[in-house]
Formats: sequence, C-alpha cells, structure tokens
Amino acid sequence: MPVVQSHSSVTTNKFGAAWLFSYISISVQPYMKIFRALFSVALLGVLIWALQTKFGPVPPVGGFINPATGFWQNAESKNLKNDETLQLDGLQDEVIIRYDENRVPHIFAKNEHDLYFAQGYVTATDRLWQMDIQTRSAGGRLAEVVGPDALETDRYHRRTGMVYGAENSLRGMMKDPRTKLAVEAYTAGINQYVRNLTIRNYPIEFKLLGYKPEEWTPLNTALLLKLMSETLAGGSDDLEMTNTLNKFGAAVTKDLFPDHNYQEDPIIPTGTKWNFTPVPVPKTSESFKAQMMSGNKPKARVEGIGSNNWAVSGSKSASGYPLLANDPHLNLTFPSIWYQIQLTAPGVNVCGVSLPGSPYVIIGYNNKTSWGFTNVDADVLDWYQLKFKDNTKNEYWYNNRWNKTTRRTEVIKVRGKPDVTEQVIYTHFGPVVYEDSTQKSRKVPVNVPAGTALRWIAHDESNDLLAFHLLNRGSNYDDYRKALTYYSAPAQNFIFASTGKDIAITPNGRYPLKFKEQGKFILDGTDAANDWQGWIPAAHNPTVKNPPRGFVSSANQSSTDATYPYYLNWQFGNYNRGKRINNRLAAMSNITADSLRLLQTDNYSITAHDILPTLLNYLDPTKLDATQRAALTELKQWNLCYDATSIGASIFNSWWVNVYSMIWKDDFDSPNADLRWPSRDRTIQLLLTQPKAKWFDDVKTPSVETCADIVSEAFNVAVNDLAKKHSKPGKGWQWGTIRPSKIDHMANLPGFGSQEFSTGGNSGIVNAMSGGAGPSWRMVVEMGPQVKGYGVYPGGQSGNPGSFYYTNMLQTWKEGKLNELLFLKSAGEKSERIKTTLTLKKDRH
Repeated sequence: MPVVQSHSSVTTNKFGAAWLFSYISISVQPYMKIFRALFSVALLGVLIWALQTKFGPVPPVGGFINPATGFWQNAESKNLKNDETLQLDGLQDEVIIRYDENRVPHIFAKNEHDLYFAQGYVTATDRLWQMDIQTRSAGGRLAEVVGPDALETDRYHRRTGMVYGAENSLRGMMKDPRTKLAVEAYTAGINQYVRNLTIRNYPIEFKLLGYKPEEWTPLNTALLLKLMSETLAGGSDDLEMTNTLNKFGAAVTKDLFPDHNYQEDPIIPTGTKWNFTPVPVPKTSESFKAQMMSGNKPKARVEGIGSNNWAVSGSKSASGYPLLANDPHLNLTFPSIWYQIQLTAPGVNVCGVSLPGSPYVIIGYNNKTSWGFTNVDADVLDWYQLKFKDNTKNEYWYNNRWNKTTRRTEVIKVRGKPDVTEQVIYTHFGPVVYEDSTQKSRKVPVNVPAGTALRWIAHDESNDLLAFHLLNRGSNYDDYRKALTYYSAPAQNFIFASTGKDIAITPNGRYPLKFKEQGKFILDGTDAANDWQGWIPAAHNPTVKNPPRGFVSSANQSSTDATYPYYLNWQFGNYNRGKRINNRLAAMSNITADSLRLLQTDNYSITAHDILPTLLNYLDPTKLDATQRAALTELKQWNLCYDATSIGASIFNSWWVNVYSMIWKDDFDSPNADLRWPSRDRTIQLLLTQPKAKWFDDVKTPSVETCADIVSEAFNVAVNDLAKKHSKPGKGWQWGTIRPSKIDHMANLPGFGSQEFSTGGNSGIVNAMSGGAGPSWRMVVEMGPQVKGYGVYPGGQSGNPGSFYYTNMLQTWKEGKLNELLFLKSAGEKSERIKTTLTLKKDRH
C-alpha cells in the first residue's frame, strides 16, 4: 500500500515521471516486500543485540525491563511472608529464625556451625550486593564489573596491599578453630543462598550493572575487615607534614603542630596511675634528629569520621545498674553499613549489629555484658623514603647494605578491555605503592608519597574476629579484657558495662613501640633505627575500670594525658565532643536510657562556647550595615546549639570557617606542595592567647592585618555570603536549610538514596552529622537482671530499594528516637513483635 500511495501523490505533479515511478513501483513491488521483510528482521536483530548489550555504565536494557526477570521482580510487599520452611544443603540440624516487625532475624541454632551458616544465609538474603561490591572494592575488582572508570581505584587498592593484608589476616583466622569454623560456616551459608538464585531474583543492582553474583570466599570476609582498617586507620598526612616541615622548619612546625592539644579532656582521666613498668622505648634515630634539625632545609584525615561512646556506673543511674551508649560515626549509606541481628546457640545469646560479610555481632550486648567502640586514631601507618640501587629497583639500601626487593603480580580484570597487570615492588616495610609520580593518577589520594614504602598494621597477620567471638560470649570484666588481647586493628576505644556493675574503657589495638613523633613525617628508609622496634605489651594499653567519677567515655580525643609512657600518636580528634559528653555526664544523676538517648542527639557546640565571646569582642557594631547588625543580634541570642532551626548556628559556622581560612590560607595554600594546615584547636589557642601572632597578617597584601581585622573581615564575608545566597536573616538562614542532609545509595545510583532533609548537628558536636557522615548506629543498653537494648540506624534491614524495609527505620533515626531491641530468651518465647518464622532444615537428599 505505501507504493500505491506514493504513486498517487506523484501523479499530481508530472504525468510522465509519475508513470515511470508507477511502473518501477509495480515492477519492484515483489522485491520491496522481500527487502522490507529482511530490513525488519535485521532491525529486530539489532534491537535484540542492543537490549542485551551494556553500553558504558548503562546496563543491558532488555534484561533490566524483562517482566519475568527484570527490576519488576524486585518489588517487595511490606507484609512479611508467612511462616516458611526451607531445606538447605550444608546444615547439621534444624535452625529457627524468627523475624520481628523490623525484619530483624533472631536466629536459634543447636550448634555453632549452624548459627553462623544461618547468619551468612539471612545476611546474604538481605544484603548480597552490598557484600559483593564492598569486597570487590577492597580487593581491587570493581573494574571487572563496571569497566575502565574504576581501574585507578582498583590499582590503588592492589598497590596499597589490601589483598596482601587480607591474605595475611585470613591465615590468622584459620589458625584458630573457633574463628575457622565461624568463617567457613558463614561462607557456606552465603553460598547456599547464592546457588539457589536465578536471574529473576538477583538483587536489583546486579541487574542494573549487568553482572551476576558469584560465590563467597573466606578471603572476602578478610577483605571486608581490611576495608574497615582503611576507613579508620588508613589515613595519613605524613607527606603534608613533611612538606610543612620543609617549608617552615622544625621550630614553626613544632609550635603549630604540637604533640598535645591546647585543650584536652583525655579518655583515660587525667591523673590515672599506670600499674605497670614500661618496657624500654626505642631511642630517636639519628636520621630523624637530622630531619628535625635541618631547619629551613627544603627537602587526610577527614573530620566527621569518628564516634561517641560512654558508660555510666550504677551510682549514677536510676536503676542502680550501669548503662552503655555508643554511636559510631561513619559514612551514611543505603544500604546501611550495619545489619541488626540476634544470634543464639548453646553458650551464646547475643544481640546488636553485625557487618554484612562477617560473622558475629560487632557492637551489642548479651545477658551479662555490653560493649561498643570509637576510633583511637593511633599512628599505625608510616611511609619510608627509599633509595634504590638503580632503575631496575631490584635492590634498596637499608641497614648499610643493599637488600633485594620482591615483586607481587596483580592482575586486574577490566570489563570490555584487556586485563591490566601490575608488578608491585615489596620491601621488608611493605609495598612501594607508587614507584614514582608517573605511576600516580590524579584520581588517587594526593597524600600517597611516590618512591616510598608503606608500613601498615593492616598488612600484618591477625585474628581480630577472635575478639568478637569472645565478646559475644563474655560474662564479666575479665572476659572483656581477655577478648581485647586478640584485637589488632583498626585500634578502637572498647567500652564495656556488665550486670556485675563494672564499667571500663580501653583504647585498644596492637601498637608499634615507637620513639616520640616517629611517623609524624616521612621516615628515612635507609636507617634501621626508623623501623618499628617491637610492640607495646597488650597489658600496657591504657585502660580504666570503675573510675571515681562514675563514668567512662570517648569521642576520638587523646587517649591519655602526657604521663602515659608510650607514644601512640601526636594528634587525635578535637576535644570538643569528649568535653561536652563529660560535662553532661558529670552533671547528670538518676540516668535512664532516655537520658542517654537525648545526649546522643545533643547539638551544643563547645567550639562556639570557647571562642564566640572572643570573636564578638573584636566586632565594632558601628561599622556594620543593617544585615550585619541583624546577624550580630542573632548571634548574641544564640543558645550555641546546632539545631536544625537555628539561625545563629549558620552565622557562627560560616564566620568560623572564614576566620580559619583567612588566618592560614595565605601561608598554607601552596600550589607547589600540599601542606598540612594547623588544627582547629591550635587556631583557637592563637585567637585566645596570641592575638599579636604574625599569622594574622595576610602576607599577600601590602598592609599588616591584625587579629581584629581578620575576625571583622571574616564576619562581613560570612554574613554577606549568607545574604547573597539566602536573602535577609530569617527562615532561609536556618541551619537545617542551608546545610541539608541526604543519604545516598552506596554506589550513588540515582533514585536509590533519600531526599534531602533538615537536621541538626555538625562535626565537633556530639550529634556529629557532617556531610554524608554521622551516627550510623545509635545504641543504648540498660544492664540489670533483665538487660534491655535500644537502637536504630538510618535505613532498613533490606538492601532492596523496592522493599518497605529499605528505609523503614530512617524516620525514627531522623527524629532522634530509638527502637527497643527485641532480645528473645528462646526460640519458643512468645512476642507480639514476631511476625514470621523461617525454619531451616537439613536437606536429606
């Protein structure tokens, strides 16, 4: 028919030509039908190919929209399934798993193998893709599924020895029969789930990214633990500090970067006596002395990642028994880093949160004890400048002779591209991450110095899981102390409370025995005296039990006062959060779980308390315009709390940021070398006690600025900037409006994160909401004859964005509330909160 229509239209123009076209049309009509049929088949073929092919980051669309296997299959109802029984290969006996209203599994097994098998199985059911992508990231295998864009991330993880370290840790885990059993059973449980998957029920991210789940291995669990070490003990500013030393010299560096803060409120109360005889500390190496005496000879840490924890004794509680609280501050993501669970088998009944990919409860409680963590920030990562014999880099100079290097081959698979092979040089220190600057991509962290070897605690053989095995089963203080001896890294402030009415805290980990400031700068790798010389005995780790003040606490601040005989680090978190927590706990009495819940969401700023009166004194109101005077009035009325509705918090925060920047930018913002900027604490000290310091002068202007000039100018800039962006002072200036929060999907997949929402808190505040980081799990535990736990994290148990249980606990978390955690005594205990039961039975076929 189209041919006839064409002929008809042409006849209205020129008869002759129309006749010819008509003739041709009639003549070729049979062939055109064949052509069109062939064209249609070819087009269909191309379409089918296109739908099944991944173009760049875009997944194969055909599979994704397939009604039988695509994303439609991932929608889940709010209603949990009816009771169900599954027969699984690999079990030794029956396991009962009871799910509560938040889809939290309560696992009851008759032996330890089945307990961890079931833990692996249910965790994979909810979080398989999260487990896969996290361990792919740690193991340098992202490019294998997402293509060349992830290659530099993979190179970085391979070259920093993440896999090497995981292999060493796995060796440690497998040496102990208890952790070997747990890891292997957990692995078997995950794989039982993976083997039963079909493309129809793959987690949606596998469909989006166009790859399929693979079986779990014990090495994956070790890689997951390395990822935590990277997050909490993988930061370094040795390169920036070395650049700073080279630019300003030893005297200025020592003045601006002291080994103890101006303001301190250490974790172990000042004045605590050490009940041990210290082992000899290594002498400062000659090469380090030369480095520090070189005078003017020229040759990343992220605030907000931290945590709070505290425990109060029975003397301060309403019940007469201790209470414990913990809120680890980590990156907030969907799915959450945590997975809530109860694990019960003969000899163990424990409740809390686990890490998807690892057996055991990591933070939690049992019938006798409770525990939690904050990061210590010990210096357990150092860089050593190397001297190679020649360009082959087969030998390096160390201890007055040439020593052989070795090479480790890392093969990185890249989707759609040939494999990339890395030959990583290893010395006795560890890997040479980048041999020279040409190996460094702009995508890798700038604080990795080229031509140096990395010495990192995360590379050493360890069995950190054994500490959790014992904590899960502990019944008293002695059990807690014994468990801690097996823990290596990342060093944590282990807090503890028991029904025996003990409380304690121990900044704990495996600490290298160092001379003072060893590792503050890049070290000379030719000098054997710069090596780690041994280890601080575990019994000498700082600790305190039942202090007279009636509470223990930590917020990443310094572990001890200056009397502790060993060197742990020269810098820790600012004292602000710890100071606020200690002030509040000291003033509180008849403490309840709700008292501690409110303290976890406290928005009071110690920084503002310390510095705002001084800043205000420098302002001359007669020189302010109407908007600036209105802002000044807001500040004078401010209650110093970073509440979501606070306007004063917005003004102070912007003012403080500008004051800090204007003091240091002219000296420390260098285009030639990254320099370490002085800390917030040192800046406060400068403002309070050294108003005539030379650092207030902007060296880039011909005039000489004073402290008052800088503070006044910073105020004007801050207020003018707020007015420009948010109009006149008013509702648009509220802290929660100008600094909204948001929780993204782990892979930043559009639509899989939360909407922006208003929230209080900030870095340096007990409620440490900052950017994409904050309280990843809030927990309060009441010890006593009937232990009660409360907790919440921002998200839900399910990793499926199509599930009600993907975000169902977010609102509770945003409101600062906690859920009472269901802690069952037995599988048969009745509870209205139990919504369904899954029974796992041994497959007899």
